[in-house]
Amino acid sequence: MRFHLSEWEKTGVGEQRPYGEKDVDELPGLCQSPPVCKHIMKIVQIIPGVGGAYYCQNCMRDRELVMELRARGHDVVMAPMYLPVFSEGEDIASDVPVFFGAVGVYLSQYLPSLSNAPQWLKRLVDSRSLLSWIAKKAGTTSSSGLEGMTLSVLKGENGGQKEELDRLVSWLVEEGKPDVVHLSNALLLGLAGRIKKELGVPVVCTLQDEDSWIDSMEPATAAEAWKIIAEKSSDIAMFTPVSCYYSRLVQSRLGFGPERFQIVPVGINTEGYGDAVMSTDRTTIGYLSKMTQSLGLEVLVDAVRILKDNGRLKNIKLRVMGGQTPDDNPFLRKLKQKLQSQGMLENVEFLVAFDRASRIEFLRSLSVMSVPMLQPEAFGMFMLEAMACGVPVVQPRIGAFPEIIEMTGGGICYEPNDAAALAKAMEGLLLDIERARKMGKAGQSIVLNKFSIKKIADAMEEVYRKCLTR
Repeated sequence: MRFHLSEWEKTGVGEQRPYGEKDVDELPGLCQSPPVCKHIMKIVQIIPGVGGAYYCQNCMRDRELVMELRARGHDVVMAPMYLPVFSEGEDIASDVPVFFGAVGVYLSQYLPSLSNAPQWLKRLVDSRSLLSWIAKKAGTTSSSGLEGMTLSVLKGENGGQKEELDRLVSWLVEEGKPDVVHLSNALLLGLAGRIKKELGVPVVCTLQDEDSWIDSMEPATAAEAWKIIAEKSSDIAMFTPVSCYYSRLVQSRLGFGPERFQIVPVGINTEGYGDAVMSTDRTTIGYLSKMTQSLGLEVLVDAVRILKDNGRLKNIKLRVMGGQTPDDNPFLRKLKQKLQSQGMLENVEFLVAFDRASRIEFLRSLSVMSVPMLQPEAFGMFMLEAMACGVPVVQPRIGAFPEIIEMTGGGICYEPNDAAALAKAMEGLLLDIERARKMGKAGQSIVLNKFSIKKIADAMEEVYRKCLTR
């Protein structure tokens, strides 16, 4: 599989060249033969938890990396912030306290008088059991109402959560000095300065979709957030954006060159994925992501209705998986009412479970998958999971989606935010089952060989080594 991209893309630290026509083996960070890591490292991965309420790409990305690095013999600790991490079966951070507990941080930000509350009360409001319950009852993925807290955490020791930052740094010291501390996203940059100063170790930061959180704020607040991130970036040894698209976006927002940006794509554990069974007698369209309006679920429902009305596809069905937060419940109720009024409810199945085994079973039942997001996305782990089962994807031509589809050959793009355009793209693929199968096989081959978590861990190990060498 060969591809061509005319964009400039970073292929090494401080080194640029145009893609031109290259083998996929030459993708940055995807080594053709894995390097041998002779140095066993102690790594602390700090990640915001979501409590497992929905399909969280960032959480699964970090968990897959931690599991693979541990399998290689590295001593990797996952430290959750705000809420417990998405466990995906085994809770790999059960012996680590939750730092910056969501309830305590919120109260300290908006009710500062409670900062003098007794320690037993502070421990109670940030207990794992209460935080897990909060995640299911009041979880959110929107910055609305949390702008002040976002800025405060970004300011680090100059923000309102200095006590929690002291607690985190003290814990890191007590645990024993790590070789590297890895932040899950740039919204945690307020931690980096103290960690670097107190422990004297390099701090690495992954970049993925921070813009969607920040840009939903009022313009002045968003501008201040980007300004703080730019200032705090001097504490980071290396940024690891997950795609070419997102690397360019963040560099432009911060006004930086590529010297400290090394692309490390998202990877998945490719074991256990089987081939989807495509049939001309049944058309099953899938959606795998958080069940919310902003990710285009209603656009997909409207596209399926158009396909059903056309009558050119047999036994058409939409299967939806990915969980939701309480914020999404009003939207889902209205969507189901809309389906009922259109006589479509029996054509759409909403699935509750979205653990790994359930996702694989779900993916193998599909003819095609689409998550028609309304705004650009930095990557799309759901695309890798679908392709791992040989399922072609149909995605809007925004964000990193065209980049991933061009790299893999495992799908097609359409003009975004248009149900008719999505329906037309899916119909053209589904009426040509051989084309769909070939496309699915092409994507499957690339994903299994080039986007496995083993390949991605090779790339991340190389980033750590470069930072330690410096």
